Amino acid sequence: MDSCESQDLEKFLTNVDRISELVKELNSGDVVTQEKAVEKADCLVASLEEGKTSKNRINRTVINTSPLCVGRQGNATHMPSESPENFMKALEKDAEKRRKRRQVKEKEANAFKEKGNKAFAMEDYELACKMYTEGLEKLRDMPALYTNRAQALIKLKKYKEAISDCEWALKCSDKCIKAYVHMGRAHLGLKNFTESRLCYKKILDIVPERETLVKDYLTQVDLEEKKALQEETALRELNDGKKEARAILDLLTKLDRPSEHNLYYCGGLELLTQAVKDNTGQTLFRLNNGFSVITGNKDIQSCLTQTSKELHSMDLCVAVLRLWKKVCSGNEENQQLLLQCLSTREQLVLLLTSATLAIQQECFTLVYMYCQTQHGRRLVIENLNLIRMAEILMDCICKGGKSRTRALCILENLAGENKFRIQSRESFTKVFAPPFEHLLDNVAASSQGFLPCLISVIGAMSADEVIINKLASREEFWKSSFSAMGRCASCEYRRILYPLLGLMINIASNQASVIQEYAVVGCKRCVALLSDPDGGIITRAAGLLSVILPKSAAATEEVVKQGVVKKLLKILKVEGQTSSRYSIKAMAVCTASSQQACEELLRLDKRLVTMRKLLGSSDELLVGNAALCLGHCLAVQGAATSLLGTDCVMLLLRHAAGKSKRVDVQKNAAITLGKLCRVEPRHTERLRELSGLEILHSCMKLCQETGGVFTGAD
Repeated sequence: MDSCESQDLEKFLTNVDRISELVKELNSGDVVTQEKAVEKADCLVASLEEGKTSKNRINRTVINTSPLCVGRQGNATHMPSESPENFMKALEKDAEKRRKRRQVKEKEANAFKEKGNKAFAMEDYELACKMYTEGLEKLRDMPALYTNRAQALIKLKKYKEAISDCEWALKCSDKCIKAYVHMGRAHLGLKNFTESRLCYKKILDIVPERETLVKDYLTQVDLEEKKALQEETALRELNDGKKEARAILDLLTKLDRPSEHNLYYCGGLELLTQAVKDNTGQTLFRLNNGFSVITGNKDIQSCLTQTSKELHSMDLCVAVLRLWKKVCSGNEENQQLLLQCLSTREQLVLLLTSATLAIQQECFTLVYMYCQTQHGRRLVIENLNLIRMAEILMDCICKGGKSRTRALCILENLAGENKFRIQSRESFTKVFAPPFEHLLDNVAASSQGFLPCLISVIGAMSADEVIINKLASREEFWKSSFSAMGRCASCEYRRILYPLLGLMINIASNQASVIQEYAVVGCKRCVALLSDPDGGIITRAAGLLSVILPKSAAATEEVVKQGVVKKLLKILKVEGQTSSRYSIKAMAVCTASSQQACEELLRLDKRLVTMRKLLGSSDELLVGNAALCLGHCLAVQGAATSLLGTDCVMLLLRHAAGKSKRVDVQKNAAITLGKLCRVEPRHTERLRELSGLEILHSCMKLCQETGGVFTGAD
């Protein structure tokens, strides 16, 4: 955009603001303000017409031929045509014409924008720029045209022009996020790292919730700055004639010879690996086309694809993998260049299955190196065949061997990445679930070394909603999990049992109904674990009970017969927060459906001392379920009478009256208070003393209309 066009747009935007202010003043109820507004409007119209005349040399009619600012007498009588009402009508008429003209221009500009977008998608960036420019000739204040043209200019490496377009987009809309994004990229292209960071950080001023996106942009700036510094240092050492720098260049020159013997390449690669000692060596390798030298050699390629029948081909393959590991370790740019090569991406996954142990282990080590950093994991996820690689890794874990540990570490790192989980959704029930279930079915002492880590991997992947739904719906998973749970408890495989219970709690929280078939067996095993000497095992066993019992009445009946009430009450008296949360919920489920459970609780917890103690807790999850449990017990004859003279009414009233923030806690407390006063009217006297009769009336109504709610985490 030339300087004349820039000035025109500036004037246009300024006049828009001035006219908006005039309209507000003309609509004012203050007569003085209106008169001043008329004067300003006359001045504005006169100045606009004068500008048009000087530019176009054409006379045009103005709204008022005698503007006050030119020579109107202060006491002159206003002509009807000069009244605020007539001025407003003229202004509205003019605004409507402008609106219609703008609609036409917007339609034309959008048509050019679509043409530009198509050209951009076809990677014809010159044509895209041309289309966006023609669109701007139709409509100069359209931010999208500026930002789209800036994006195309960046592709053409015309960074300064791109920055100018972004600045114009921000003049049209100061909250244009794309303008800051592309301006940041353009500054990055110019190696203006500080300016690039400032552009990206300004995005947070507009949309603070985009912190993750901005963090990614800033990381890219850091990587580019690091790359620039490395290249500057490497070139300086090369120009200074340092021996180490020259050695890398000489070795690459010698390796760039075709049709040499495999031993020749093996020796050269070993020497090159030794010569690359630091980031400077890695950078010199990259700047002197090191990757092209290796990947472009047909003899080396045949060894990497394991199709070579030549002697020492396996040794050559190992040598290449070791070199790649050396030149890529800690060097993000080299890591990216290596995986940008299609043949390399395919070879890496293939070599994980090599029959030669040395090749397989070197390949596993290389992939693991990538997976140790966020940047490396992103490259692996975006470039490698994840489904095939996951199949190989799971197969390696099941079969064992020296590569099992590396395979587990790779999966553990990848499982925490959301993109990996998303890409694994379709293949999960084929690639991950069956081998995992097989290992659970065959738990042995040797499993303690690797199975906890694999359980952690499956748990991390279950953070994805699609994956957890699939796993929760698998009958095979529940069968093998409860089977493994039984064997681990009897053989004291604590290293497996603890993480397994955690995974089962997480999966059982899902709404899948298939677990009901195994609920009785599973809950019986949980009850047995409530007497375990390990407090962590007890907590997780109570947790699994709390999520399975609401799904199965048969399981609830069975565990009550097994004496679960006594065990849960013992846990609640110890006051461990997490174990108490799980235990009180399980107790509430039992007392909700079992008269036997209520009677046993009243017999073991005289005057429900433990339940009342939980009502005084600051933990609302405990309070809500304790109130519910207490309400269930009131159905037992004499239970309400036994609470006379206690602080029960006061505690319930406090929560019902709104002390609790959670609605379900207030509801449970209100219902239980209503039940208490209905079953034993003498509690009403205590309620009257506490001035809580109005709350009682609402409680009684709520008690008739609704039931209690199990209190769970938000």
